[in-house]
Amino acid sequence: MKTQIVSMDEKKIDMEMLRKAGEIIKKGGLVAFPTETVYGLGGDALNEESSERIYRAKGRPSDNPLIVHICRIEDLAPITAQVPDAARKLADAFWPGPLTMVLPKSDRVPGATTGGLDTVAVRMPGHKVALAFIEAAGGYVAAPSANRSGKPSPTLAKYVTEDMDGRIEMIIDGGEIQIGLESTIVDLTEEIPLILRPGYITKEMLEKVLGEVRVDRAVLEDGSKQPPRAPGMKYRHYAPKGELTIIGGAQERVVDEINRRTRSMQEKGEKVGVIGTDDTVAGYLADSVKSAGSRKEETTIARALYRILREFDEEGVTVIYSESFDASEEEGIGQAIMNRLLKAAGHRLERI
Repeated sequence: MKTQIVSMDEKKIDMEMLRKAGEIIKKGGLVAFPTETVYGLGGDALNEESSERIYRAKGRPSDNPLIVHICRIEDLAPITAQVPDAARKLADAFWPGPLTMVLPKSDRVPGATTGGLDTVAVRMPGHKVALAFIEAAGGYVAAPSANRSGKPSPTLAKYVTEDMDGRIEMIIDGGEIQIGLESTIVDLTEEIPLILRPGYITKEMLEKVLGEVRVDRAVLEDGSKQPPRAPGMKYRHYAPKGELTIIGGAQERVVDEINRRTRSMQEKGEKVGVIGTDDTVAGYLADSVKSAGSRKEETTIARALYRILREFDEEGVTVIYSESFDASEEEGIGQAIMNRLLKAAGHRLERI
């Protein structure tokens, strides 16, 4: 299969090319497209065979649910058994945007799309190209991140091409992604809304709209033995080729410890990469040292994380150490960053 790559951005949308992309989806094909969070791998959410193709293209376990992307609020009701008041409030507050809601599904959504669950995860992305593409595709696009399963999610189209070239019909190159972490997922089938995956929309933001909101324990624990209730909960995700370990503690001690381990690994012939911040990168001695940004601006870290992991892969880094990003508080995007880091590291976190 030859994969067509087309470029456009929110300021200049090629509607003719999006109509072509929409026809690919309607015929059961797959198209990668930009959203504000990461690049998505889109197929017809209401076509069981399309969802199965997504799993095959990604090498993704078929019990790992897909998110259905819509482009109009009114398209929510037909794919759900009911739309509770909480869902309407959240849609009014955060859609279009990086929020996914888990609701009871209707019979229109095949089990292949939901990983066999009787719930469906739905979001309306906050990216003009994505919204126009979804409309051209018929209004219901199932889309996990557009990477091979287990690898870091793509925030640049070149990483989509690296993973998906020859596997899908089209890649829409929309440039670098703005947020860089997947959407927040909140389960509204619980008596108290439950965050299944943290993201840019934080617990604090949700509580201002809904009142009490809980966080699933699996967010910062190893949930590999639990049935996945939403994308990203069960399997190892976001992982670079090199072995990643997170080191937590006081800043000066963390730098010293990572440098000690770096020297030891280099003596064994390993190529070492380090993820630090603007305040610490000058102190590291690794083969490749990268700043994820500023702790005062956590959004810079979120945007840089997956790109850094991909760059380490390109550089042939075999061992990676990362500073920890404090997730002791349930509020803030730091928890989302730590959630992704822990999964990328296989939950290798050491505190000193």
